[in-house]
Amino acid sequence: MEKLNFLQHQLFEAIQKLTPDSTAKWGVMNAHQMLEHLSDFFDVSYEKIIFPLAVPEEHLPTYKAFLYSDKAFRENTKAPESVLGEKPMPYRFSTMEEAKTNLHQSVNKFVKYFKEHPNKTTLHPAFGLLNFEEWVMLHHKHVVHHLKQFGILE
Repeated sequence: MEKLNFLQHQLFEAIQKLTPDSTAKWGVMNAHQMLEHLSDFFDVSYEKIIFPLAVPEEHLPTYKAFLYSDKAFRENTKAPESVLGEKPMPYRFSTMEEAKTNLHQSVNKFVKYFKEHPNKTTLHPAFGLLNFEEWVMLHHKHVVHHLKQFGILE
C-alpha cells in the first residue's frame, strides 16, 4: 500500500524539515500544533480518543465518496467545531521533537491496532465508521493537506 508506506516512512522524512519557525501558508495552527493535531487523529483511528459523530448521517455517503476520490482537502478546510473548536489546542509536548516522536508513536499504534483487529471499523467524527484501508486513505489526505500547509509538499 503506497499510502500506508507514505504514512509510515515519508511522513517522518518530511516533518524533519519543520522547525519552530516554520510558517503556514494558511490556517491558525503553527507547526508544533499541527504535529500534535495529526497525532490526535491517528489516536482517534485506534480509539485512544473517541468523538461522537459530528455531522448528519445523510452527509456520510458524500464524505465517503470524497475519501475514495482523488480530490484533496481545500485550504482552510475546518473540522466540525464540536471536534476542534475555533482555536488550536494548547501544547501537550514542550518541544517539536517530542511532538514528532509522539506522532511516530501514534502512527505505529494505529497500524498495530488494525493488524490485531483487521475487521474493525472505528468512528471518525465527520466520515463515520471507517475500516483500516479507509483510515489510511483519510490519514494520507489529511497529512498531505498539512504538509502542503507548511510548504513541505506542493
